[in-house]
Amino acid sequence: MKRVIVALVIGSTLLSATAEAVTPPEPQAVQTITGRGFGHGRGMSQYGAQGAALAGRSAKTILDFYYPGTTVGKATGSIRIRITADTTDGIRVLAANKLRLRDLKAGKVYTLPVASTRNQWSIDPYGDHGAKVHSYDAKKKTWTLWKTLTGMGQFEGPTVISLMLPSGALQRYRGVLRSADLSGAHFDTINVLSLELYLRGVVPREAITSWRPAALQVQSVAARTYSVFHRNRAAKRVYDLCDTTSCQVYGGYNSEKATTNAAIAATAGQIRLYKGKPIIAEFSSSNGGATATGGTPYQVMKVDGWDAYPGNKNPNVTWTVTRTSSQFQAAFGVGSLRSLRVTRRTGVGPAGGRVLTVEAIGSKGRVVLTGDQVRLRLRLKSAWFGFAGVRPVALDIPMEDQPGIR
Repeated sequence: MKRVIVALVIGSTLLSATAEAVTPPEPQAVQTITGRGFGHGRGMSQYGAQGAALAGRSAKTILDFYYPGTTVGKATGSIRIRITADTTDGIRVLAANKLRLRDLKAGKVYTLPVASTRNQWSIDPYGDHGAKVHSYDAKKKTWTLWKTLTGMGQFEGPTVISLMLPSGALQRYRGVLRSADLSGAHFDTINVLSLELYLRGVVPREAITSWRPAALQVQSVAARTYSVFHRNRAAKRVYDLCDTTSCQVYGGYNSEKATTNAAIAATAGQIRLYKGKPIIAEFSSSNGGATATGGTPYQVMKVDGWDAYPGNKNPNVTWTVTRTSSQFQAAFGVGSLRSLRVTRRTGVGPAGGRVLTVEAIGSKGRVVLTGDQVRLRLRLKSAWFGFAGVRPVALDIPMEDQPGIR
């Protein structure tokens, strides 16, 4: 009986072979993957908001579309942001006129003295839960103890405080800079400021500042709502949010722009509520033409014509990337791939919508992964993708009889 050899080929390059024989190391075959959107697709599409603004829609109309069933609410107060880039042992700031130190445990406030050679102040760890305050003499190049605190401290005073990062770069922040004894031998830096001032450092980092006013206003409301939602969940933590993509990107005073400041002011205090409570207000760069469902009633799946609105210049509506055979094998973990196919999609949007499940069969077995798992393992922009350029080769049987090629 004739032995059948079935292989999966990408373009004209061999991707896998049968497990019957030992094969020499194969070249790095390349698989083309096409996709739509960038991000999870839940809630607001940022490019979609811009597309709607270009179409003349108001901020309220856009918010109603992306967060259906929600109502307008109001929020004020302050927020606490963990500054992740500051990995120094303490908190180092530039000396400035009217810079003050607050002893948080004792409740005392001290105006820090000014000297021509004193150019830095630092709150440093001391003992189990205390702190020492030092000043730096630029001429003598020495640190001098100024005061010992029984707990944590914070710098306050000028409109903007300049924080010195480990790299030597300066990052400026409104509000106060507070030391926090979270874990380890060093202090964490917490920026505490009003919600509205915080947004000035968020919206220009999360949106394109040249976008239409309505799109920037929508981003302001979404970012404010997202912040309040997480502030309400912070409980006993010493901070509410971080400053990276794990929360919302926040760049402090350095990031502020006139256009986004105007959008924040135009929507001052405005948030979105569902049954009287702040919503999670998720957003992503582009949904590719359809929103994604989530775990809440206001996260629904529906076609979005604004994401690819003419003139929107959305680079993420469609995309193409390549991955090598070794990347595919590492992603699926079934050895040399013999079959790879999308088995289920959402059914909403072009090409059948986002991927729900993918089946991979290889020399070491079979696995079924979710679209999100494949997205993470292959580092794709979204879970809305398809595999292109797969060509089967069979040495002994015709193409239509080959198993596992779909």
